[in-house]
Order: sequence, then C-alpha cells, then structure tokens
Amino acid sequence: MFAGGIAFGAVVVYVLTKKGQGLSLIQNQINEISRTLDMKLGESSKQMHESMQNQYRESKNIIREVTERLTRLDETNKQIVGFADQLQSLQDILQNPKQRGVLGEYYLETVLKNVLPVSAYAMQYKIGKSDDDKDLIVDAAIFVADKIIPVDSKFSLENYNRLAVERSPVERARLEKLFKQDLKNRIDETAKYVRPQDSTMDFALMFIPSEAIYYDLTISQVGAVRVNTADLIQYGLKKRVHIVSPNSFYAFLQTIMQGLRQMQIEQSTKEILKRVQELSRHITVHDQYMSKLGSALGTSVSHYNSAYRELKKVDKDVLKITGSSPDVEPLTLEKPEEV
Repeated sequence: MFAGGIAFGAVVVYVLTKKGQGLSLIQNQINEISRTLDMKLGESSKQMHESMQNQYRESKNIIREVTERLTRLDETNKQIVGFADQLQSLQDILQNPKQRGVLGEYYLETVLKNVLPVSAYAMQYKIGKSDDDKDLIVDAAIFVADKIIPVDSKFSLENYNRLAVERSPVERARLEKLFKQDLKNRIDETAKYVRPQDSTMDFALMFIPSEAIYYDLTISQVGAVRVNTADLIQYGLKKRVHIVSPNSFYAFLQTIMQGLRQMQIEQSTKEILKRVQELSRHITVHDQYMSKLGSALGTSVSHYNSAYRELKKVDKDVLKITGSSPDVEPLTLEKPEEV
C-alpha cells in the first residue's frame, strides 16, 4: 500500500515535471509569436504610415494642380468674357453710323501714318468753301508739291449686310438698288472735294475701310448674291473719284512716297545747281580781282625796271665826273604772264 503510494507520487511528480517543461516551451513559443507579431505589426504600421503620407502628398499635388487649372480656366473665362464685351462694343460701333465714321477715319489716319511723313498729310483739312458758303473739310489731305489729294472715308454697311444674308429674290433686288444708291451718294459726297481752283488734284480718293466691301465691288458680288457694281466704278470715275481699300490705298501711298522722294532729289539737285552757279559767279569775280592784281603787278615791275635803268644812267654820270664807277648792274624783273 505504501509502495503503491510512493509509485503514484513519483508518477505525479514526473507528470508535473513534464508539464512544467511543456508550459515553459509553450510560453517561449508564445513569446516568440508575440515578438513576431510586434515586428510584423510595426512593419505594417510603418508601411501604412508611409503609404498614407504618399497618398497625402499625391492628393495635395492633385488639389494644387486642379486649383491652378481652375484659376487658369477662370482667367480664360474672364478673357473670353472680355473678348465678347469688346466684340459687342465693336458691333455697337459698327451699328452706329457716326461712330463707324470715326472708326473709318482712325483707320485712314493709321494707314497714312505708317507710310507718309507727318508733313505730307493732314487730317480734317479745310479745302475751301462750298457753293452755299460752308467749309469743305475733308477727312484727310495728301500734299504733293503744291497740290492736294483729298481723301474721304466712307462706310456704308447697313444695306450691304442685309443684302449679304437676304434670300428672297424680290427683297434682294430692292436691297441691291439701295446699296448701289448708298455708294453713289458716298461718291457724290467725295466728289465735292475735287476743287482744282483750291489747289486740289483733278481727282479725289474714296477710302472704304473694309476689304470685304471693296472686294465685293471689284468682283460684282455681295456674299452669295451677284450684284452689278461695274456701273458704280464707272460712276466714280465719271465723278473723278477713285475708290480704294486699305490694301490698294497702301499701294497708292507707296507710289506717292516714291514720287515725294524723287521730288526731294530734284529739289536737292536744283539747290546744288544753284550753289554751283553762285560758286561760278564767285570764281569769275575772283578772276577779275586776280587780273587787276596782275595788271598792277605788271605796272609795278615796269616802274621797278625803269627805276633801275635810271640808276644806271646816274652811274654813267658819276663815271664821267670822278673817273670811276660803283658799277651798278640793273636788275630787271619779268612781267607776269597774262592768262
């Protein structure tokens, strides 16, 4: 019985000992697992932190880029609105005949300023008096020598625009008549500045500040509408009015500029000839003085030689009286040759 108790106790001690060793092993494994988990969690936390920082930076860059693009887009929208306002202002100007006239005059002056010197033209120039005693003031005057070329800016647009979009044949015919009459009226207004009695050329220029209208006049077409404008050109020539556009007017001014340069060269040549003639006169006068001086020198030489000859006679008289002579030899000079 006692021996059995001892054996049982030994078994219990053995089991507990083995169990303690197992618990220690388990505890070690748990600690290892804990360290591994801590390390993995630390690495995961670090990776997540770095990933969040990268995402934050990318999000920040995206937000900044979007903000910049929105800012540029806002500025572009403002520019578009500004352009729209300017176009609306230009449209308002073109719809107002008076303001349209001011725009045409400004365009005319700009072309003149880009080609001619300031002294070769004038804006709002008074030509003279009309038959009803009113001042005739032309938009621009070009000065060529002692003559004036009148230039008037005309801008008939209302009926032109209507004719360009009209589709009804009946209405087109009516608008064509109105358009042609508008241009005839503008030609008549320009023709009144042709006044040779007031030093103008025998022609004037009607400046149309629209290449489109001028081009349509030359090809006899307004938009898609055929218009007989050949008689308008002939009407202008009959009235001694030449119709010009900005481009053709620029070419005309280039020709005027060449003429002005040739006139300046001719004037310079005349001035040179005048100076040469004055120099020739001075040379003639100088020659006369030199001739008089030569004559005076010739007379002086004659007197000099005569005096020496008289001195020789005195020498002979001294020889007769004293038996000796200073032996004076007369020195004679030659007269200057006459040229």
